Order: sequence, then C-alpha cells, then structure tokens
Amino acid sequence: MTDGAGVTDGTGVIDGVTADGARLLPYGDDAVLVELDEPGAVRAVDAALRAARPPGVVDVVPAARTVLVRGAARTRSRWAAQVRERVRAATRDADEGGLPAPVRTVEVPVVYDGQDLAEVAALTRRSADEVVARHLAGGPQGYRVAFGGFMPGFAYVVGLDPVLHVPRRASPRTRVPAGAVAVANEYTAVYPAATPGGWRLLGTTTVRMFDPDRGRDGAALLTPGDAVRFVRAAPSPVLAAARTARAESLDPRPAGAAEPGAPVPAAAGAGREPAPVASPAPDAAPHRALTVLTPGPLTLVQDGGRAGLADVGVPRSGAADPDAARRANRLVGNARDAPLLEVVLGGLVLAFGATTAIALTGARAPARLDGAPVAHGTAVRVPAGAALVLDAPARGLRTWVAVRGGVDVPPVLGSCAHDQLSGLGPAPLRPGDVLAYGTAFDGLPDPGDAGDAADAGAAAPPAGPSVVDLPVVDGPRLGRLDEPGRSALWRTVWTVTPASNRVAVRLDGPPLTRGDDTELASEGVVAGAVQVPHDGRPVLFGPDHPVTGGYPVVAVLTGEGRARVAQLRPGDRVRLVRVPSPVV
Repeated sequence: MTDGAGVTDGTGVIDGVTADGARLLPYGDDAVLVELDEPGAVRAVDAALRAARPPGVVDVVPAARTVLVRGAARTRSRWAAQVRERVRAATRDADEGGLPAPVRTVEVPVVYDGQDLAEVAALTRRSADEVVARHLAGGPQGYRVAFGGFMPGFAYVVGLDPVLHVPRRASPRTRVPAGAVAVANEYTAVYPAATPGGWRLLGTTTVRMFDPDRGRDGAALLTPGDAVRFVRAAPSPVLAAARTARAESLDPRPAGAAEPGAPVPAAAGAGREPAPVASPAPDAAPHRALTVLTPGPLTLVQDGGRAGLADVGVPRSGAADPDAARRANRLVGNARDAPLLEVVLGGLVLAFGATTAIALTGARAPARLDGAPVAHGTAVRVPAGAALVLDAPARGLRTWVAVRGGVDVPPVLGSCAHDQLSGLGPAPLRPGDVLAYGTAFDGLPDPGDAGDAADAGAAAPPAGPSVVDLPVVDGPRLGRLDEPGRSALWRTVWTVTPASNRVAVRLDGPPLTRGDDTELASEGVVAGAVQVPHDGRPVLFGPDHPVTGGYPVVAVLTGEGRARVAQLRPGDRVRLVRVPSPVV
C-alpha cells in the first residue's frame, strides 16, 4: 500500500497506485517519487530514465525501492507524464526479465584486513577465509550499484551473498577510515572518506572512490547501475601508509557526521579541507578585487549550486534562499546564479580595490560604505578604495552581497558553492582573503552610480510575529504518522535548536507519534523535506542536505517556506502550515 491519497488529476500521473503497479507520488513542488515493488524494477526504471531523460528533468536518484525524479517546477506536469510512460515501459520489461545490462564493470582491489572480519565469521558461523571467499564471489547475479547517498561517492552495492547479511554494529565507530570495505544487511560498500560508521569492516582499498578532480562525469568511481567486482590484493606497507595519510588529509565529511542511513548529522562542521579562496594571479589586475578584512561569524561563497549529481551523493547546495541571491545578482547586472557572498549574522568588512557596484538582499544587516549608510534592495556604487561594513541584523540570519561581475573563485564540479555537508567548494572566508571580481555579466547596463535600480521585491524579511509560519505541502510519507501525530504536526509550535545549519534545521517540541513504525528503506530526499526520525522531532532539510535518507518525509516546504527557514535562528518559534499541493 502507498502513503499517497490515490488521487488523479487527469494528466496521467497518479498520486497512488497506477495501472501497471508502480506508484508516482508528488514530492514538493519540483519532484515526484516513483515507488516500486522490488530492486529489479528500480534498476530498470533508473536505466530507462537515464537513457531517455525527459526534458526538464535534472536529477534521477535511485534508492532501495524508489526512484526520485526532480526537475523544473514550472513544467512538472509535462515531464512527470513522460516519466510515467517510461516507468510503465521499464516495469513491464523488468517483469519479462529484461533487466538492463551494466554499462561497465569496475574492479575494486581489497586487502581483507578489516577489524570486523573475525566478528563477521563468528556471526555467520563460517571461517574468516570463507567469509572472504563469499565476499569476493558475491551472489549468483553478481554485484551491482543500487544507489548512492550518505556522502559523495558512497555507493550501496547489492548482490552480497545472503550468508554475509549481518546487522550493523550496535555501537557505531567514531571513525571509519577512508577506503574501508564494509557490509551491513544486504549491502556492501566502500567508505569514500573517514567518517563515523556502524557497518562491519572486512577490508580496505586504496582506490579513491570520490575525486572532484576527475570532473562531473568521473568524480564518483561507482555510479548506479555499474557492475562491481572485488578482487583480492596483497597487503602493502607502502599502500597502507598512503591510505592512512589520505584518510587524515582528505576527509570530505563533517566531523561528527552520521553513519549511512541516518538522516543528517546533529551539527555538521567543516568537512574535507575546502580549497582556499584564490588570490588574483600576479599578472592580473589586483586592483579589481576585494579584500576580506573581517569575515564575521561565517561568510561563504555561493551560487546556483551543483545540479544533476544527486545520484552519486552530491547535493545541489547553493544559496540558502536562491530567490534572494538572484535578486541581488539582478540588481548589479550579473547572471542570475553568479557567485556572491552569503553572510551569517553580519560582521563582514570588505575593502574594494576598484570602482564597482554591490547589492544587499536577505536579512537587513545595517551596512555602511566609508561610514555612509547603504540601502538594501538596490544597486549601490562603490568607489575604489572604499570599505563596506556589515553589522549584525536585528532579525533574520543571512544577508547576500552581490558584486558587479560576481566573485571569481575556482569552480568545483561546475559550481563555486561551498557545501557544508561534503566540504566541496571554496573554504569559508578568512581575514586576508582576496577575491577578484569576475565576468559573470548578463548584458544588463552597468548600474554604475545607480540608486535607480531598486527592486521592491528585494527587501529582507519584514518584522515577523513571535511564531513564524512555514508553508508546507503533504510529504510522500505523511501516512507514516498516526492521526494524533498528523494533528500535532500542524498545531505544534516548534523551537529551532542550536544544532541547525545549512544541512538541516532541527526542531524541538513534543515528539510526533507514528502509526507505521516499520523500517523505511532509504529513498531520495529534496531540499525542504521535513523528515521525522525516531525521536519524533522534525528535521527540515536545507540546501546541503544528504541526498537519501531512511526516515519518513511527512511534509515538504514550499519555496516561500525554504526562504523563511534560511532566516531562522536558534530559539525562533515556528509552525508548519499546510497548504494545497501543486497540481502534478
């Protein structure tokens, strides 16, 4: 049975059970969740959508029993109807035994020196040698990558010999090294980076599972649909030393991050050491740059984010309120998603080397340019040598600062955004950083001495009530809550906890109760998803959210709701307000 309502709107997309057995559930304003009965159908649907991706579709994220399809919100009815037709054909082929053949086979050399090898042997009542042999051989159909998630490059590989289906450790390790080869339940996987984790460790590999330097198409070694072959490798002191060094120097996960299957770390911090912000080359015009004198509590470079990489565990990231960032860019004549600064609680001081223009949107942080007040929501001329001072806003959390031409930093996987979950992108700004002004123009006239480019919609959030209303639509798993739980979801006034950031905002209040407490297999999630973990307190996913999760998504924030969440501070009180779901 599905959690959906079983309603059709005449477009060919059904919120509930379709004629061919697949279920398509609306998911926020820009996604649908395809719910399937078994993993073979998931592989077939995933392969079909990748082979003939409907126009407008951005991400296809397979999981254990679902495929999340995300795309352009404005054209969702059109592309979702095409998705349904591809699902119908793919599931029919899967029923007839026509599962897609793997496009490629990836070999992963393994040294079977894992800390849990003896324990797995005891749990399965086999010798350690037999455990190794069974892991090398896999099941009768071989190993296939089912889906990604948890962290960039982490691949859930199916096909494990059923004898090796062992549970996770009761107490997760605080640190699993990069390259650890592990098993848990029906999956085997390789940890791409050092992180806490509770899977059983059988061995190690020196193969790098995720490397942004390989580019968008090759960053993740394993992608959904790949065949995998584990091969035994001999221990090597040299390789062991290299593996240890890499684990210590390249850690793309936040400290204290959760293990696979957890919805989000309690408080994500700095991950793998992000690339420092580059200074202009000596032969460049150094005057056409800004210098960070004081970065404030946290100032990040953001842009439109990394679309299209969710299937390998990379969230979109980008500005926490994309509309506010785009308004700032539009005011100074930039391309809509040009890199700009996202400033948390003010405190930023910048010195400009050349005449330019800036615009501020988001939280109304009092701003001064060489002592003169700077208005929000309008383009402002900045003379060469001027200093901008941004104080803390009285309300709200984030202010966006756009500079004419965009700040010029090296992109990582096609984006200049800093991602707090994975650590991808430029590091948070530090005193002394120098950022050149780029060339991210869209052809609009230079605002120059402009005060005439004001944008009435660019104002920061107005003074709000004591409780902030967050509009949401029903999530695909709302039915997992019982009736009292659903009622409490809408009537409770929640409090924002300090364990909140760009990855997720955690709420505190009376725990919600579930009517269906059976384990939910991991499935794709989107920015704005409202997830309810075992403690019953909602988690609101932000732009740096993990791409899959194992707890029910009971609601999804609208675009307006996500913009309001971007301005929440610890201690703020919020209420989830149910609004009609957009027509699919």
